[in-house]
Amino acid sequence: MPQVFAGTKTRATLRWVRSPVWLVLVAVLAACSTQQETKPQVEVLQKIPHDTSAFTQGLELVDGVLYEGTGLEGQSTMRALDPSSGDVRRKVDLPPDLFGEGITVVGDTIWQITWRNGVAIERDRATLAEVRRVSYQGEGWGICDDGRRLVMSDGTAELTFRDPKTFAETGSVRVTRDGKPLEQLNELECVGGEVWSNVWKSDEIVRIDPATGQVRGTYDLSSLKPSGDVDVLNGIAHVPGTDEFLVTGKNWPTIFRVRFSGMGQD
Repeated sequence: MPQVFAGTKTRATLRWVRSPVWLVLVAVLAACSTQQETKPQVEVLQKIPHDTSAFTQGLELVDGVLYEGTGLEGQSTMRALDPSSGDVRRKVDLPPDLFGEGITVVGDTIWQITWRNGVAIERDRATLAEVRRVSYQGEGWGICDDGRRLVMSDGTAELTFRDPKTFAETGSVRVTRDGKPLEQLNELECVGGEVWSNVWKSDEIVRIDPATGQVRGTYDLSSLKPSGDVDVLNGIAHVPGTDEFLVTGKNWPTIFRVRFSGMGQD
């Protein structure tokens, strides 16, 4: 009798395991587990107003001034903002035929690149006035200064290294995640020997080892995206002396001061 009971229970269990209901339950549990693993882990510390007309392409915080480069032909600007209020302290317009992209501060100057114009503009940091232009091949998306060289993205999986004075190319690295090229690298921020990058058309920011090109961390910021008619996440600026960042998006009404937490290595 015990053997019959055991056998009957086993057959019933097998029927249940093979049933469509059980398979659906397993799939739901697996999906929930995945959602828990990829749950956004970003702590919002402050919300700062942001001009919704700003099609943000570059963001950098230096000496208490938040510099922002914006894009679109006929609307591209270079701005200096108050990081506590979001107020625009100073603004200059690019010529209407130029499509502004990423920016980075190098000493007393600012480099501002353009999308398909092949032009990098060097600006005086105090006045934002144009000092000179240099040309480069290919598209310009994001740029940052790691203290020794400039790091530039062009929408592919490749980061290009450039001389901060001449803008001449000095090398490159191919970025990979899980062994596969990661394309559409956009706005960049150099922090602590690593490169942080927005990934276009996504809610992700990735942390890259510039020596190997390997992605060392992926951060999901989908919880920050405003509702309504807004464009993609773009714009990341490290807050010097802290583990905090300012992040925003194209035409977003808010700049978020955040801290990334609980994120392990990829």
